[in-house]
Amino acid sequence: ELAHMEMICAIVHQLTRNLSPEEIEKSGFDKYYVDHTLALWPQSAGGTPFTATYFQSKGDPITDLHENMAAEQKARTTYDNILRLVKDPEICEPIRFLREREIVHYQRFGETKQEMSSNIININIQISA
Repeated sequence: ELAHMEMICAIVHQLTRNLSPEEIEKSGFDKYYVDHTLALWPQSAGGTPFTATYFQSKGDPITDLHENMAAEQKARTTYDNILRLVKDPEICEPIRFLREREIVHYQRFGETKQEMSSNIININIQISA
């Protein structure tokens, strides 16, 4: 997932590196600019900074796989929303690639969860023994 974030940051950098002060202000990018200039600072579209608290882990394989699957779906939805708004092919193509990766990751986590679920009785026996 950090590689995905790196790709998104590269896209943002490409889109913002040559902005004039007038373009920055007109686009609503001025508040971000005041705090970070054109440096990359991972945050949500609403301005909430990225934090490690977004990652959840319980140490239980089934629980953690559900968390991972939910994260993949949330990322896919974000990419879907970006694709609804953006029409520039140079932006859309890497976003489509990332979206496809989220789907594949979701499927792999689902397959792993299914395999783990079929062994859940053995896992529970080991925990209670």
